[in-house]
Amino acid sequence: MSRKEQFNRLFPNTPAFRWKQIEQAFFVSSISGWDGVTSLSKEMREKLKDLPWMSVSANTVMVSKKKDTHKALLNLADGQIVESVLMENVRGEWTICVSSQVGCAMRCGFCATGKMGLKRSLTSDEIIDQYRFWQTYLDGRTIEGTDAKRISNVVFMGMGEPLANYEGVKETLNVWLAHTDLGKTRITVSTVGVLPRLEQILTDKAWPHVRLAISLHSAVAETRKQIVPTSYDDFLPKLADWARRYLAALGNRRHHLTFEYVMLKGVNDTIEQAQALAAFVRSIGDVRCNLIPYNLTDCEFERSEDNQISRFLAVLGQAGVTAMKRKTMGDDIAAACGQLIVLTAAADKTV
Repeated sequence: MSRKEQFNRLFPNTPAFRWKQIEQAFFVSSISGWDGVTSLSKEMREKLKDLPWMSVSANTVMVSKKKDTHKALLNLADGQIVESVLMENVRGEWTICVSSQVGCAMRCGFCATGKMGLKRSLTSDEIIDQYRFWQTYLDGRTIEGTDAKRISNVVFMGMGEPLANYEGVKETLNVWLAHTDLGKTRITVSTVGVLPRLEQILTDKAWPHVRLAISLHSAVAETRKQIVPTSYDDFLPKLADWARRYLAALGNRRHHLTFEYVMLKGVNDTIEQAQALAAFVRSIGDVRCNLIPYNLTDCEFERSEDNQISRFLAVLGQAGVTAMKRKTMGDDIAAACGQLIVLTAAADKTV
């Protein structure tokens, strides 16, 4: 049961604005517990002490050698553990990579998280509180090389498939947008392409139109199924049709669609694959491509050579496709794309 549901059960006749006051308090750095929510009566605060102020707690926090990436293993109330990542971004502020599920059912071949299987989806509280955890972490520490404390971006690129937890993610987005200084174009939801949910986004008035990134990984159907076992024969034409309608309804100078593409040696990094990707993108419109060097896990694939990635980028550029190579961060602490996995609980807490 969520904190909001528990609050409504404790105070069934309380006006709705009271919960909004509590939500606001969750994001005030000087408030660390119910006693600090002075907009509520003392009696209400006493009753609320049985509700968790935070739904996640640090099991372990690891820091990369460059000090630009921090990975937390977060304890959940039922004993599950989820990973979340904090990264310094190009603006000298911070991006957090949040998880939406414990494990994942999508089984993408390059991704360590898929080896866990799906344990459960996170509640909206557990996703919301990843932001709160990292903001508290930043507020309480001096990090070598930077004085920045602001979280300026959030990406749903951690553990799990966000659109398989549609309602929880939607609730999270609306809470963050209401109570932080994050804007819609500073949040990216990454999905393997759950088409029924992508269709729902087009008509759901309660879904805030943050940026979307589709984990494509190949514009050739057979290759994509090799990488993403949950793909199917007519996925690509259906995705293209959806993408054209999405961009017609929502696309503008600041709101484009991104295709994510993990570069796998000898699998999807050939010139022919680049040409197929370019043709697929050009058939849609304003789509950016984000090429991701494969981060080593115990999966079957190998990382593409840097010179092959450069050739791949050149083919896209010659075709007029906007593309970039993602910077790898945190691979020394298994915090990079595709490396998040929880096998056993860490024995010691380091926070």
